Amino acid sequence: MIERAGVASFDHTLHGGALPTRVQWRFREETSLSVSVQTWEFPPGGSEGAHVHPIGDGALEELYLLHEGHVTMSLDGVDHELRPGDAVLARAGVEHDLRNSGDATARVTIIWGPPGVPVDWTRFATGQKSAAAGRSETTG
Repeated sequence: MIERAGVASFDHTLHGGALPTRVQWRFREETSLSVSVQTWEFPPGGSEGAHVHPIGDGALEELYLLHEGHVTMSLDGVDHELRPGDAVLARAGVEHDLRNSGDATARVTIIWGPPGVPVDWTRFATGQKSAAAGRSETTG
């Protein structure tokens, strides 16, 4: 199954953020994964809008992966500058806001869903190699 860039995309203002964001919800009706995978394109000056996903019933975690552009992610009031290839995990209960702080469109993949029981990935070679590589570059 293939979904091309831009298919069924739409403009949406997220959480009261500045300027509409171009959103493409990937395989919204086709996947059985318990997460949403979306591509967001923020114009220069665009933002998601500061918000918190509460802990408890209805809790959500969001993983942001920057592909293009220059963005600033605020996590509980602390700003982090991201470069293409960087990722951020916004856990439930953490106030967060993604802002395009550059002069070109920023393209981000967002994976969000309810927190759950971590999966044991060690039966896979990539899981074993990831564990061995460590997490020395993880912050926050």
